[in-house]
Amino acid sequence: MSEGGGPERGPLDFDDDDPHGERRWAHRRDPDLEPPERGARRAPVPVPRPPGMSRYTWFLGVVAVLLIALVTINSIRSGGGGSQGVVAGHSMPPFATPLALSGLDGDANVARKAGQGAAGDRPACDVRGPEILNGCQLWEQGPVVLAFFATRGGRCIDQLDAIERLRARFPRVRFAAVAVRGDRDEVRGLVRGHHWGFPVGYDRDGALANVYHVAVCPQITFARRGGKVVDTTFGRLSDAELAAQVRRLAG
Repeated sequence: MSEGGGPERGPLDFDDDDPHGERRWAHRRDPDLEPPERGARRAPVPVPRPPGMSRYTWFLGVVAVLLIALVTINSIRSGGGGSQGVVAGHSMPPFATPLALSGLDGDANVARKAGQGAAGDRPACDVRGPEILNGCQLWEQGPVVLAFFATRGGRCIDQLDAIERLRARFPRVRFAAVAVRGDRDEVRGLVRGHHWGFPVGYDRDGALANVYHVAVCPQITFARRGGKVVDTTFGRLSDAELAAQVRRLAG
């Protein structure tokens, strides 16, 4: 508890007190959307059948409308991502997450503005420090290559090795990676054992991967300075393919 008697905040401005089990509703929803009210229910509203229309035609029309509504709602909630990652032309979602090698313990902050509860009380862009990987800081400094990986994926590890081989050729580009869930000690062992010189963040509960719509391993987001996304790739790129993507940013 804090000195003022309220719940203690985590190091990345999360509420670690969650008596109702709803602390990380942000995993399933965009942080800009408000959480649903607990217990809210609406009675079904009957849909009248227009005069002269057959029951079968009326039924097909209702089904079509419901399908369109479902697709629309899913698109709004996903922020235009889904299996595409962050859509080209959109901005990288802001984030602040502990560096894997740091002593900082906490979940990623993915808040776009102040007071977003489970996503973060402070805007993620404002949460900075030597133990934090901050997405806003990356794109302020130059073009960004951000790779998401899992510790048990051989192709993922190979891809990060390729990034390490490549990064010296593009000093203006900010390279970084994020380990999604997994054992943190294992992540640390990989960073040290493979001598990765780029920063590696740790997404303890997968909230950051959710915001970036991570679907496969590895998945890489390429963005220009300022955070505008150019492309998202899925699966391992060859050294030549990776260099071509980075060259587009640096050119």
